[in-house]
Amino acid sequence: MTSLRIRTAVLGMALLAGLSTPATTACATQAAASSPTVEEQRLDKAVPQEILRRSGFDGVAPEFADALERAHSYTQARRIVVREGSALWRRAVERAQGQGPVGGDLSRDDDRPLYWARLGMTREVRTWTPEFSLTDTQRFALMDQLERTSRGQTDIRYPGQPRLRRVLLTGFDPFTLDRDIRISNPSGASALALDGTVIETAEGPARVETAVFPVRWQDFADGTVERTLRPYLPEVDLFTTVSQGRVGRFDIERSNGAWRGGFPDNDNISRTETVPVADPAAQPQWTTTTLPYAAITAADTGRFPVYDHTEVTEVPAGGTDPVVRPDGPTAGSTARAGGGGNYLSNEIAYRATLLRDRLGLHDTLPGGHVHTPVLQFGTNNTDPATGTVTDPEFVRNRLDIIAQVRSIVTVAAEATFRR
Repeated sequence: MTSLRIRTAVLGMALLAGLSTPATTACATQAAASSPTVEEQRLDKAVPQEILRRSGFDGVAPEFADALERAHSYTQARRIVVREGSALWRRAVERAQGQGPVGGDLSRDDDRPLYWARLGMTREVRTWTPEFSLTDTQRFALMDQLERTSRGQTDIRYPGQPRLRRVLLTGFDPFTLDRDIRISNPSGASALALDGTVIETAEGPARVETAVFPVRWQDFADGTVERTLRPYLPEVDLFTTVSQGRVGRFDIERSNGAWRGGFPDNDNISRTETVPVADPAAQPQWTTTTLPYAAITAADTGRFPVYDHTEVTEVPAGGTDPVVRPDGPTAGSTARAGGGGNYLSNEIAYRATLLRDRLGLHDTLPGGHVHTPVLQFGTNNTDPATGTVTDPEFVRNRLDIIAQVRSIVTVAAEATFRR
């Protein structure tokens, strides 16, 4: 999910706008329902509706709306949101892992039903006019709970078993949907496939827990990454953020830069600025991976080649113009793109590794970013206007990427645990 050389996402500016909207409902103290976001408006197009129908997730939002209508207080509404958001995440994970009914003819590895069903639920909360008083702050809190629970961010749990290692992995929603609304994100699919699974390594078993993040600049500025990861980084043995990157290859990104390059997010909002973090006075321009990249790139992990990617773009110390550096940043330079570009792939890698460092874990916790290959449709299914939402090659590509993510994590775990 880069913005250099690649076309390449809780509620961003739309929520902030909602917080300033004057109350106009019959109840003077009730927050006014707001219009759907750009991201939510795509729901009514044919492709999302087909994906929902062919996965059995088309009833999620209507059933959630019915449950909300039965709420007689904010407390009841919050309980419903937490319950249904958590249920959506578990349902998506179980479907991806072959548990329970398929619910349609889309392959189980598909991450898109979760994405579109969640948007249906967030739109219901955003546009809901309850019978009771609901403040802007309360509506925001409901949206926040729905985002967190339906993304697995509140579902990270490691059993207290002796000798069981702990791995944390994150993925992303689909993005660049105005270019091709059919798009799937193999990082999100990998998160669903691996959540709660145990990887057997030569050094013993490792439990993998996962979460998925939005492709929206504002959510990251609001601290969604740090809030989700901070409780777990001191407890895990390995972490990796994962996103979709370049065609035909995996990359282990060596350096991450403190710069947002402005590529539009899923709400078509752009941000070009230094990555906003707490304590900006102590903010470094660069962070680095502590994943065992040499071991990963040397291993046979699957169909796609895996590279130790060291290239960055910087403004050199004392300079004014960006320069591409094949071997990483130079001393005193200002970031313009990390190895993972300057979109949200780079930003989640930067935030996660900066958090690692600020927690004093740089020398003890392996962690960094993995870019997957771009998930491609079959060669006869490349036109978004006339193509189908799935095809055998598309499914094969996604399954192969998921399997290779699992293999990369296994190699990283083995290299880490034998230290």
